[in-house]
Amino acid sequence: MVDRLLGKRTPVETNGHLPDPGLITDVQEIAATRGTAWQAVQLARDPKRPHAQDVIAGVFDRFHELHGDRLFRDDPAIIGGIAELDGLFVVVVGQQKGSSTEENIARNFGMPHPEGYRKAIRLFRLAEKFHLPLVTLIDTPGAFPGPEAEERGQAEAIARSIEAMTRLATPVVAVVVGEGGSGGALALGVGDVVLALENAVYSVISPEGAAAILFRSNAEAQRAANALRLAAPDLLELGIVDALIPEPEGGAQTDHTATSKAIRAALASELERLSRVPTADLLSARYERFRAIGVVVEPAADQAPPKKEPWWRRGIGKVRL
Repeated sequence: MVDRLLGKRTPVETNGHLPDPGLITDVQEIAATRGTAWQAVQLARDPKRPHAQDVIAGVFDRFHELHGDRLFRDDPAIIGGIAELDGLFVVVVGQQKGSSTEENIARNFGMPHPEGYRKAIRLFRLAEKFHLPLVTLIDTPGAFPGPEAEERGQAEAIARSIEAMTRLATPVVAVVVGEGGSGGALALGVGDVVLALENAVYSVISPEGAAAILFRSNAEAQRAANALRLAAPDLLELGIVDALIPEPEGGAQTDHTATSKAIRAALASELERLSRVPTADLLSARYERFRAIGVVVEPAADQAPPKKEPWWRRGIGKVRL
């Protein structure tokens, strides 16, 4: 496989045409079937939902896993390596939860240690070195908060990962496949295109954590989930994600094969499109969009709301009051 990486390949060879990705770009398309934020949280946490390994197996034609951060150890909560999608080689990195109690313990419930993020950074740089697109799969309740993780520099590792993705001179597509929890998720989420499965969630804090802080009670988690606007349709409305990948009726856990096909079509389409964008433009747009997170725009009363900008100029999380 490494020998073939050194050869020039045309992006996503599909006999001259790409499959219709069927992406959702307008929340009105799913208004009739849209559930509550808490329902989305429950679906995103479903143990039968496809995790990173399931997505990799279902989406890519081949995958060769790479291990270790070359500094401390291999973190099983982060998996990654070189994959092939219709003749295009990519580097894929994902957060891996378990589907059983035993596997969750082995995978630390999808909560990476610092060495997991440092392994991810090593793979990011591998993608850049070989001029390969990067695909990240986000599915974590957050970075591991234990004392041993803090002793080994958890905050620094997350910050370095965000910095590395911001500067990466290759196309990057990030996909939120389940839970996207806090900085532990953002460490894999700095992409040129950010997609989310229809029932994924992405937030700065868990509903339970927000409820404990804001309402002094974990019982208010449902209320906190609504306030956080963490469901995929909210993320699309706010511009935090660019499009949603549709899920089978009942959620992705009901049909892994159909979910993988939808993700595959979306990745093929977006990677082909990004391959035509100059690297300098990708880098500047990527930086600007993530620097704009949380910007509040307050137009004067006699002014019309700002016109909708192209995706590569649009700020993330702009709130128009």
